[in-house]
Amino acid sequence: MRADARKNYEHLLAVAREVVAEQGADASLRDIARKAEVGLGTLYRRFPTREALLETLLRETFDNLSARAKELMLAKDTGAALILWVREAVSYAQNYRGVIATMVAAIEDPESALHDSCVVMRAAGAELLSRAQSEGKARIDMEGFDLFALISALAWLRDQPSFLPRADYLFSLITSSIFTNVASSR
Repeated sequence: MRADARKNYEHLLAVAREVVAEQGADASLRDIARKAEVGLGTLYRRFPTREALLETLLRETFDNLSARAKELMLAKDTGAALILWVREAVSYAQNYRGVIATMVAAIEDPESALHDSCVVMRAAGAELLSRAQSEGKARIDMEGFDLFALISALAWLRDQPSFLPRADYLFSLITSSIFTNVASSR
C-alpha cells in the first residue's frame, strides 16, 4: 500500500475507532465517513460491511488478548491468571459498547468477518482454562465455549447502566463459578 493510501486508511480507522467507542457497535457508517472527511463510497471500498469494519477494529484487541493469554500461561497461579485474562477480555469489550451481540453471533457463523478472530480469542481463553483445570483449580465441566459465554455475559452486564454500580461484585460472583469442581447438570 502506498504511503499516502496507508495514511488515509489509518486515519479512517482512527476515526472509526473513536466513533464506535462513542456510539457503540451500531455506530452510523455515514457519521464515520463524514467525520473522516471521506465519501461513504470510500468507506465501503475499504470495509464493505459493518462486520468487516468491526473485525478490523477488533482484530488488534483479539490479537492482544491472545498474546496476553500466552504470557499468562507462564503464571504460577493458573486460577489467578485465568481470572485476570477474563477481566481484561471484559474490559476490552467495553471499548465498543454493544459489540458482544455481534461477537456471539459471529462465533457461530463461519461466514462472518469476525468469526476467525472470535475463534482465536476463545481458543486462547480455553488454553488458560484447560491449564487451570489440569491443576485442579477450575471446574472440569467447563469448556472454552462456556468461558466465552461468561465473558459475553459479564460484558453485557457492564453495558447496562443499572448494573454498573454492582459490576465488580457481579464479576466476582460469576467468575467464582469457574472455581468449583462440582459438575453442573447439563
